[in-house]
Amino acid sequence: MKLRITNIKQPISEGDELLSSRIANLLGLEKQQLTSVRITRRALDARKKQDVHFLLSVVAEVEEASAKRLLARANPHVEAYEERQELPLQMGAESLRGRVIVAGLGPAGLFAAYQLAKHGYQPLVLERGDAVEQRAERVERYWATGELDEESNVMFGEGGAGTFSDGKLTSRSKDARGELVLRTLIRFGAPEEIGYAAKPHIGTDRLRGVVSSMRKEIERMGGEVRFRATLAGVEQKDGGVTHALIKTTHEVERVECAALLVAIGQGARDTYQMLFDAGVAMAPKPFAVGVRVEHPQDMINRAQLGELAGHPRLGAAEYRLTAQHGERGVYTFCMCPGGSVIASASAKDEIVVNGMSDFARDAKNANAAVVVQVYPSDFADHPLGGMQFQKKMEQDAFRAGGGDGVAPATTLGAFLRKEQPRGFGGVTPSYRPGVVSCDLWRVLPPFVAAGVAEGMKAFGRQLRGFDRDDAVLTGVETRTSAPLRMLRGENMESVSCAGLYPVGEGAGYAGGIVSAAIDGLKAAETVIARYTPINNMV
Repeated sequence: MKLRITNIKQPISEGDELLSSRIANLLGLEKQQLTSVRITRRALDARKKQDVHFLLSVVAEVEEASAKRLLARANPHVEAYEERQELPLQMGAESLRGRVIVAGLGPAGLFAAYQLAKHGYQPLVLERGDAVEQRAERVERYWATGELDEESNVMFGEGGAGTFSDGKLTSRSKDARGELVLRTLIRFGAPEEIGYAAKPHIGTDRLRGVVSSMRKEIERMGGEVRFRATLAGVEQKDGGVTHALIKTTHEVERVECAALLVAIGQGARDTYQMLFDAGVAMAPKPFAVGVRVEHPQDMINRAQLGELAGHPRLGAAEYRLTAQHGERGVYTFCMCPGGSVIASASAKDEIVVNGMSDFARDAKNANAAVVVQVYPSDFADHPLGGMQFQKKMEQDAFRAGGGDGVAPATTLGAFLRKEQPRGFGGVTPSYRPGVVSCDLWRVLPPFVAAGVAEGMKAFGRQLRGFDRDDAVLTGVETRTSAPLRMLRGENMESVSCAGLYPVGEGAGYAGGIVSAAIDGLKAAETVIARYTPINNMV
C-alpha cells in the first residue's frame, strides 16, 4: 500500500541511502516493511543557522497491514496515496477549416504545439528566430562583439527568453498540469531532481537540449516548425480569424487557419502593434522595472547558510527580498545564483539586461533584478503605453552605454550617494559585451531610481552585506512581465476575435516557464475539445 509521508527531517550530512531506515524508525516499522521509497519533495530549512536541514516528503510502499495501522493513528504527516492519472482528452466534433497555427516557440507555444501534435492536429508552428543551436551562436556573437541579430537573440528564438535564464521551474500555480510539465521536461532530458526539488531549475545549458528534443518530437508526430517565420498579420471575417499572414525571409504567405494560438512572448513589440491595429482587444497592466545587482556568491552563501556555506549538498544559496517605497513594492526578481548578467536586447537602439545561470550555478557572482512596481497611471493611457515606457528606458540606457551593446553600470555606494562612479571594486561586472561607469540616476525614471535606492537599503538590513559599497548595479531590467494583457474569455479566445487564442507570458497570463507551459496546455486542450484531429478526418 502506498503512503504519502511528509515533514521528514533529514540532516545535511546524511545521504539518501539511509532514508528508508530513517523513515522506518520514524514510523516505528521494521525496514523490511518498506518495500520502496520515492522522494516527491526536498526543501532546505535554513531558518536556524545552527540547525540547517532538509525537509522531505516521500511516497513509500508499506506492507498493507502496517500501513493500515499507521493510517488509523491519524498522523497528519501520513496519508494514503494514489497515483494521479492523466485523464484522456475529449476531442471535438467540428472539422478543421485550415491549419491550427501556434505563433511562438517559447514555453507556452512549445507545450501547446506538443499537446496538439500528440493528439493528431499537426500544428504549424511559427518562430521568428532560429533553432536553438544557431540561436546560441548569434547570442554569443552579440555578447562578444555587440553585433545584434534583431530576429534571433535572447528574446527571440526556439525556447523563448527562458532558454537564456536560470531555467527556474518554480510556480505559484496549483494547476495539476504543473506536474505534467515537469514530467515532460524530465522525459526530454531535464534532471530528475526537478520532479521533487522545492526550487527546481534546469539551467540554460541543460534547457537548450530539452527544448530542441521537444521540438524534434513535435515534428516526428506530424507538426511543422518554421524558423525565421513571423506572424505578420491576421485576416478576419464576421468577427473571427480566417487567415494568418506569415512573413519569411523571402515572402509573405497567406495561410488559412481554424485556430491561431498567439504565444509570442513579451518582446515582440511589432507583433503587439500589428494585433492592436487588427482590433485585438488589449488592456495595460502593472509590471516592474529596475536594475540587476551583483554580489560575490560566496558572500550570499555565508549570509544565508552560515558555517555550512560551500557544503556540497547545498550548492549556491538563493534569496528573495521585498521592501516598500511609498505605495510601490520593491523586490528582487529572477535571482540567479552563481550566474551572470546578460545582454538581452531585441533592437539595436536598446539595452536590456537579464540574468542567467548554468545548471551547476558555479560562476563567481550572484545576481538578481531589483525592480520597482510600475502602474498604468505612470504612463500614457493606452494599451501600448507600458510598452513605450519600457522602450524609452531601454533607449536611454543605450545612449548612456554609448552603443555596441555596452550597458551603463555603477557601484551601489556611488548610486546611494548619487555620485559619478569611479570604476569598480571587489565585484567585477559579469555583463558582456561590457559596461561603462555611469550615474544611473540619469538613466532611470526618478521614481524607479528612488525605489531601487530605498529597496537596497532595506535589503541590507535583511541580508548581511547586501548593501556593500562595491556591489554592482547594471541597467536596465525592463522585461519582468508583459506590460499589457490581451483580453480573452473563459474559453481562452480573444474577446474581440474568435479563433485567436492569446497564450502565455506575452499575452499577460503567465509569469515563468511552468505557468506559461500550463497556459499553453490549456489553450491546446480548448482547441482539442472543439475540433476533430486531422488524423481522424476523412
